[in-house]
Amino acid sequence: MIVKINPPPAQDLPLLARLGAQITARRKVLKVRAQVCAEVAGISRVTLHRIEKGEPTVSIGAYLQVCEALGLHLALLPIAGQKAGANLQGPEVPHIRIKDYPQLKALCWQLKDDGYLTDAEALSIYERNKRFLDLDHIEDRERKLMQRLIDTRGMEQLF
Repeated sequence: MIVKINPPPAQDLPLLARLGAQITARRKVLKVRAQVCAEVAGISRVTLHRIEKGEPTVSIGAYLQVCEALGLHLALLPIAGQKAGANLQGPEVPHIRIKDYPQLKALCWQLKDDGYLTDAEALSIYERNKRFLDLDHIEDRERKLMQRLIDTRGMEQLF
C-alpha cells in the first residue's frame, strides 16, 4: 500500500528552514562535525544534512534527536499578540562571525576569531567599546552591520 504524505503548507517552509539554520549554527558554534552529530543523534549524515536544510519530509523525531544531541530544547511557545501564521521568534542564535569584522575583532580580542556572536552581544561590544573604534577605517560590510544594529536594535549612532 502506498501512503501519500501531504506536503506542509507553504507558510511553514520558512520556519523549517530557520530551524535548520539554527541547528546548523549551534553545531558549528559547538565545533561538532556533521558525522559526529549524526552518530550521536542516531541518524545518518544525509538525514542530518536534510534537517539542516529544513526539509519537511524528515520526521519530527529526527529533528528532536538532533536537538537533544546538540543540547537544544525544542519547545512550542504561545505567540502573544501575533496573528495566526506569523513568524515565530525563538532564542537568538549566534550568527555574526567575529573574524569577518575587523573592528569587532579588535574590540573582542579575548574571544576566538572563528567564534560567533548574537546581535545583542555584538551590539553590547560596540557600545561598550565605542571609544576604541577607528571610524575612518571601517569596512563597508562592518558599517552595514552597525547600521543594521542601529536600525533594528536601537544601537546609538556611531558614525
